[in-house]
Amino acid sequence: MKKFCGLLLAVALPFAINVAPASAGDTKWYPFKMNDASADTLKVIDYSPLEKAEKAHKICVLFPHMKDSFWVAVAYGITEQSKALGVNMNLYEAGGYDNLPKQLSQFDDCIASGADAIVIGAISTVGVAKQVLAAKAKGIPVIAVTNSFISPDLAAGVFVDLKSMASASANALLANVKSGETANVVTFPGPAGSGWAETMNKDFETVVAKNPNVKTLSSKFGDTGVAVQLQLVQDALQAYPSMNYIWGTAPTAEAAIGALAEAGRSDVKVISTYENQAMLDALKRGDIVAFTTQYPVIEGRVAIDETVRILEKKPFIRLVQPIAGVIDKATMGKMDMSTVLAPASWSPVYSVKQ
Repeated sequence: MKKFCGLLLAVALPFAINVAPASAGDTKWYPFKMNDASADTLKVIDYSPLEKAEKAHKICVLFPHMKDSFWVAVAYGITEQSKALGVNMNLYEAGGYDNLPKQLSQFDDCIASGADAIVIGAISTVGVAKQVLAAKAKGIPVIAVTNSFISPDLAAGVFVDLKSMASASANALLANVKSGETANVVTFPGPAGSGWAETMNKDFETVVAKNPNVKTLSSKFGDTGVAVQLQLVQDALQAYPSMNYIWGTAPTAEAAIGALAEAGRSDVKVISTYENQAMLDALKRGDIVAFTTQYPVIEGRVAIDETVRILEKKPFIRLVQPIAGVIDKATMGKMDMSTVLAPASWSPVYSVKQ
């Protein structure tokens, strides 16, 4: 892995420091095993947050959308850790991966409003590059969350290694291919131009190519809304009647369940590349065979903690990554789902005020 170079200062110290007691708005989620990916060699660490921020910093958060429970989970982590640390937080969502101009406008508004720092789940890494540079020039650190974003202008990043996510989901698919079976796969990686979708698709194909009985018939890119994915799945069912595996985003899998039932295609197996509440429910019903997780609640929590560390010039990790996992029927009973999804009763909070 290449160094996450060019970022703001970080001090190489053991990271199990300032262990915070559980308090109101803060469940005991730590210490949490993660990867310190700041250097060439990955280092497994036990991540623990600060006990409290020194002041009520103003943190502006930008999301691509809040269309599914995946991003709601990240929002939950951000909200709860903002409360626990005692900082102000405002969250803005652009409405979808096709709304880059809106995210750019929201980014500009964050700068204009006097935000101390910006946490961003970028719609497009290339698209927001100028805004990130502008914020850096004004002394406003930008922290990437969830969506992979490598740039010398970022202060830090909290996101999973895409190759590990793609590999985990690819191996989950391979584990379900029976001896002598031909697996005809159509992939639904996510939005074209996002960067992460193309990367995961390429890494997936590299892994499954190890099995000569696995054939990738086509890759269908599109926004991660269920309606868009449903149309893509329905088109694929018509165009590729031999398709018997679907590999794609959580909204893809959600859309596929209904489409496959309507088409009478119970032979098609579905693997989701990431998690949301619908995936957990679908796994319990047997509608999908597996999904991968990057622990989005933890990503949100750590992004806020990293932001406060940077603002207060305390030791932080330039690139901290969850360790990707696979959840299937054999493992779901062993998983602490509070690190993966927001509570079912929780409604998104767009502002935390101190």
